[in-house]
Amino acid sequence: MTRQRLVVANWKMNGSLEANAAWAEGWMRLERPACEAAVCAPFVYLAQMKPLLAQAGLGLGAQNVSQHAAGAYTGEVSAQMLVDAGVEWVIIGHSERRTLFGETNAVVASKVKAALAAGLKPIVCVGETLQERESSQTLRVVEEQLGAVISEVGAKALASCAVAYEPVWAIGTGKSATPEIAQHVHAALRDAVARFDVETARQLRILYGGSVKPSNAAELFAQPDIDGGLIGGAALKSEDFHAICAA
Repeated sequence: MTRQRLVVANWKMNGSLEANAAWAEGWMRLERPACEAAVCAPFVYLAQMKPLLAQAGLGLGAQNVSQHAAGAYTGEVSAQMLVDAGVEWVIIGHSERRTLFGETNAVVASKVKAALAAGLKPIVCVGETLQERESSQTLRVVEEQLGAVISEVGAKALASCAVAYEPVWAIGTGKSATPEIAQHVHAALRDAVARFDVETARQLRILYGGSVKPSNAAELFAQPDIDGGLIGGAALKSEDFHAICAA
């Protein structure tokens, strides 16, 4: 089965009205790549980016979502609000949310459940720290992280999600897992899903996110279980993001 490639830009806490418009303008001057692509922008820019990305043939995503449907949760944004804003994708469980904001596996799983219930497509992030990698804990950690989501929503629900493997030690550090290391983890994640549902495992798009750049994208994407990328720093320039999509 051929899975359609997916490349997602995670702008993190970057951007401005002017810079975002210039990014979209730059993208539209380039030839549309064959893969599916989306941009996850900060909440305050979703309304600005919706028409720009639609014109550019790109999906619109958010970087986080509340596990709560509504109520007294000051500063939170619900899944239904994102749907109202025209959002299609949402990143859940990014390592920065886990490490800086204390999101546990259980919280991540409940956010995935809320997103799916509203009709959003979650990009579920998993990944190990340098210490966990050096103590040979990588597969245990990522399988536990993904397992918590499967326990909450069931394996079949992952068919409308993507999973992103992001080694924490490779995010924003300039270090990237070798294609072989990344492939090993991607294959293990697919096998973990296959233990519950073989067809979902075959369909599931597993993205690599860990310092993907135009210079290493083709080599990473050539691996059989790497179906695209979740791109941080390199996605802030439309030309670099386009080069990664073209790979």
